[in-house]
This record gives sequence, structure tokens and C-alpha cells, in this order.
Amino acid sequence: MKKMQLSVALIRITLAFVFFCIQYTSTAQQPSAPSWAAETAAAKEKRMQWWTNDRFGMFIHWGLYALPARHEWVQNRERITPENYKKYFDYFNPDMFDPAQWAKEAKAAGMKYVVLTTKHHEGFCLWDSKFTDYKVTNTPYKKDLLRSFVEAFRAEGIRVGFYYSLIDWHHPDFVYDGGHPPTPVAKEDREKANAGRNMVRYQEYMRNQITELLTKYGKIDQLFFDFSYAGKGRKEWDSENLLKLVRKLQPDIIVNDRLDLNETTWGWDYKTPEQFMPKEWVKVNGQKVPWETCQTFSGSWGYFRDEYSWKSPEQLVVMLAETVSKGGNLLLNVGPTARGNFDERASERLAALGKWMKFNSPSVYGCTEAPEYFKKPANSILTYNAATKRLYIHVLEWPFKTLLLEGYKDRFKYAQLLQDGSEIRFSTITKSGGHTTETSGENDVMLQLPVQKPNTLVPVIELILE
Repeated sequence: MKKMQLSVALIRITLAFVFFCIQYTSTAQQPSAPSWAAETAAAKEKRMQWWTNDRFGMFIHWGLYALPARHEWVQNRERITPENYKKYFDYFNPDMFDPAQWAKEAKAAGMKYVVLTTKHHEGFCLWDSKFTDYKVTNTPYKKDLLRSFVEAFRAEGIRVGFYYSLIDWHHPDFVYDGGHPPTPVAKEDREKANAGRNMVRYQEYMRNQITELLTKYGKIDQLFFDFSYAGKGRKEWDSENLLKLVRKLQPDIIVNDRLDLNETTWGWDYKTPEQFMPKEWVKVNGQKVPWETCQTFSGSWGYFRDEYSWKSPEQLVVMLAETVSKGGNLLLNVGPTARGNFDERASERLAALGKWMKFNSPSVYGCTEAPEYFKKPANSILTYNAATKRLYIHVLEWPFKTLLLEGYKDRFKYAQLLQDGSEIRFSTITKSGGHTTETSGENDVMLQLPVQKPNTLVPVIELILE
């Protein structure tokens, strides 16, 4: 008996020790938030509520790379020297820049927020920064692009976000590594070129510029840093202090996850899968988190004259619906030309998105992943609005006559096409009749659809739930 009691005691001690180790490891992997970053889950949810509701935003990549029109990484890819790249600075003069038109196109497409590259990797700044000469006001254009941009989008009721590159191929203190800046290639040459360069001074430069961006243009809703990599991360960016400054200047701002603080719970607000569709709601440590996928119309972010892999309007609508169906946001990019207008291919697709969103936006705004008990019908995508108790079926391949909803009996009371609000009748028929009688399971519902597909890219059926 004593031996049994001893064994039980040893087991309990062992289990307690294992539990302690698990808890200790978890705590070690999740550093507690510093006082300036302390925030309850409820407070974070409230701060991000507008963003998770709006779901759809416009990304804009614009800089000197619009002139060569061969991808925004052209300086890196083609290893163009600073001396040879300077011609784009000397000739930058977007005489057709009309931010009011940009904002109108974004709004018409159904986009609720915008994120603009204030400075991309090339280091060129779209505003009149006091801390560099490499800025738009020193080009032939001479004017601060950012102020008129912000004012135009706010006038259309679109929230404003800024992109800021942590990488800088132009700044004299940015230390060369294996990938950035684009020259020199050889390690010995890089070490020689790094003489006199100082990342601490570069950190101060970034803080000064972020202070300008977050104090000169009113309330900024979103900040997109880009990006950490094997050569540089939190140490080189001084990420914690940089984020602390951001939170101090704009307490309500939403910040992405590229400062190399991913193992913390406080160093980012949302995840950013880029140029691919996650297979499910993005998770961290098994928990669903806010996420936004940034995507392009074609294969590049900046204006690329000879890029021909443009996605069709239908692909873009499906991309938007699928993103929302997995609890995410879509940030869809436009790369303006060197003259400052949207490429007509981009404008055509924005107009097509707007035509679809005009009637089907209730299936996007305020929507998210559907509850698991709603089984996805064949060839469809589901989105769900808990507040309005509506389920939306995006029909990717229009069926003949009926759409079977398995297990939906008594789960909804009315069905209609969202495009025109026309009723869709439904039934549950379990008893077979003649050879033309279609039947279903006793808990299933059959929607009686028109034979002809509605005249829209992706028809949406709205179910008003019980």
C-alpha cells in the first residue's frame, strides 16, 4: 500500500513538473508586454473593429521605379548603381497625378482604406522630409505628394494608411549585407563600402521620418513596415523602440508584423501573407489571429509596362470572397505610372470590382468565416455576418436547376439573389415520385435556381437565418 501511495505521489510530482516546464516554455516563448504595449484582448478588438469590418483596401506602390517600369525592385534586380539610378530622380514629374481621381476609383471599387508607399526600398520619399534630400520636392515635380493624397482619400471617406520601408538602398548609413543595397556583390567590396556606415544613425533617421509621417498628416489608421529578413531584424531596426514611438504618436493605429517581433503578442496587430491565399484562417500557436493578404493585379507591385499576367475580374472577386470566407482582409495593389495615373488595365479591373460590389458588398463588409455547421455547397464560397444573421453563398459554377444545401433544414427562413433581391424558393423532398422528381436528405434543402446564371461575375445567394 505504501509503495502504491509513493508511486502515485511520484506520478503527481512528475506531472506537476512537466506542467511547470510547459508553462515555463510557453512563457519564455511569449515575452510579457512592456508597459507601453499593455492592452487587453477586448481593447485590441475594439481598436481593430473598423478594419475587420471593412475587409477590403487598396495598396499603392509608387516611386521612382515607375519610370523604368520594370518592377519596383528594378534597382536591385538589375544591380543599377546609384549614379545610374539618379536619372529617374532627375526626371520624376508626374504631371497627371490626380489623387481625387485615385480616391474616386478606390471608393467606386468598394475599397474602404488605402495604404501608400511613402518610402519604398529605393529610399525615395513622397513627402517633404526634413531629414533627406532624396525626396519628391527636390524633383521636377517639386510638391509634397503625400498631403494632397491624404486629403483626397479622406474626402471620399477612405481611411489612410502608410507603408514605410525599413530597407533603404540610398541612405548612406544603411549597412550593406548580402541582399541590400543592390551593390556591391563581393563580400570584400561590401566590407569596404560599409566603412563609415552606421545603423544606429540609420535608426535615428527612421524614427525622425516616422515622427514626421505620424504628426504632419493627422490621424493615420494603418502602418505597414517592410521588412525583416536574415540579414537584418529587430536589433538592426531597434524594433521595440520604433514601435513604442509609433504607439505614442498614434495610439489607435494598426501595425503589421514585419518588425521581427513575431514571437511576442504585442509586437504586431495582424499577419501579412503575401501573394498567396492561405488554406485557412491564419493561426498563431493554434489561435486564429487577424490577417490581411496583400495581392497584385499582375506579378509586380510597381508599374510594369510589359507585365501580362494580369488576373481577370472574376479571379479578383473570387479572391476577395475567399479571403473574407477565411476571416481575412484583402489589400489589393495598384502601381501608378510615371505620369501619375492608373494604368488602364488597373482601372478596368477596379471598375469591374465596383460593379460587383455595388450589389454584393453585404457579403463582404462585416462578414467572416461561416460557422462549421454550415456545410459549404459544391463549387461555392461561404461568408457570414453574425450581426445581421445572414449567410452568403458565392456560387462559383452556376448549377442547373437546384443547389443542394446539406443539413440546412430549419436553419434559414428566406433566400434571395443578392444581385436583385429576387426570391429563391426552396424545398425538402424525401419521397421519390416520377423519374423527374429530385429528392434530398430529410435535413437538406434544395434551392430552386433560375436556369440562366445572373448577369454578374460571381452570383451571391443570401440566406436570412433563423
